[in-house]
Amino acid sequence: MSLSVSAVSASPVRAVDRAPDRCELLADALAGLTATPKRLPSKYFYDARGSRLFEAITRQPEYYLTRVETALLAARAAEIAEVVGPGLHVVEYGSGSARKTRLLLAALARPVAYSAVEISRAALLEANAGLAADFPGLELLPVCADFTRPVPIPAPAAPARARLLFFPGSTLGNFVDEEAVALLAAMRATMGAGGGLLVGIDLVKDPRVIAAAYNDAAGVTAEFTLNLLARLNRELGADFDLAGFRHRAVYSAARQRIETDLVSDHAQVVRLGGRRIRFAADEAIRVEHSVKYTDASFAALAARAGLGVVAGWNDPRDWFGLRLLRA
Repeated sequence: MSLSVSAVSASPVRAVDRAPDRCELLADALAGLTATPKRLPSKYFYDARGSRLFEAITRQPEYYLTRVETALLAARAAEIAEVVGPGLHVVEYGSGSARKTRLLLAALARPVAYSAVEISRAALLEANAGLAADFPGLELLPVCADFTRPVPIPAPAAPARARLLFFPGSTLGNFVDEEAVALLAAMRATMGAGGGLLVGIDLVKDPRVIAAAYNDAAGVTAEFTLNLLARLNRELGADFDLAGFRHRAVYSAARQRIETDLVSDHAQVVRLGGRRIRFAADEAIRVEHSVKYTDASFAALAARAGLGVVAGWNDPRDWFGLRLLRA
């Protein structure tokens, strides 16, 4: 299916739509909610409303990740561009609003094309329309898809010297180790010969700082998490009582990760896809992990996927890092 991207510049845009459909959402939801313990894939946070709420999260004072990574990119983008070289096809996974993308593209020498791979159709269209206006002449090849599954990347009209995969925002931390290794290995195949992967990683720090980022005082993160159940109601006709569930995000020092759940306040039954799903009081649905890394733990993870860290940049407090990986 094609996506319609309206733009006010001469940037060429060819878009591909491979977003998960209603049947896939239902199958994943039923599989997760009938498992023990219950779970839901975090990729389904990002419908149009979820994407807007996530952008609001990034503006909360407790949520340091986007603010720190953006400042890091702004400060070191020229150095990064020098290391990765000219003539690249940039492929970004989970592009969202593409705020950080602009900093990278503006610093690179003669980028040939940009492909955003994003599961939220609304976010993808909005971001690419803005990029088309800001980078006239850069070929845009957006793909609406779940990047955790194989995604063919369109070839640009003009040949690129290499691919630079861009995976900012600490999204890698949303996967348990086995999933993260598989994803990195798939990215290694996608980058091809001479390619690289620039990935954002949230670093281990004061647990109070980490926990606060996922429990903002304004309750935006809680609203974002609960929107996952609201989405199942809207799109699949489920009957979740949103008032009967609460957001819980706790930092596990032993696992070095935030563990985010939706917790049932009382015993209840939810109907979904013709099934009756029972919840006990205080029973949780695991909806996300957010792993925090040390240099050693990240390098070991990358090595399992056949990748090595060849360069790295941290913010002044060592809260967040960007790492360049090559095969």
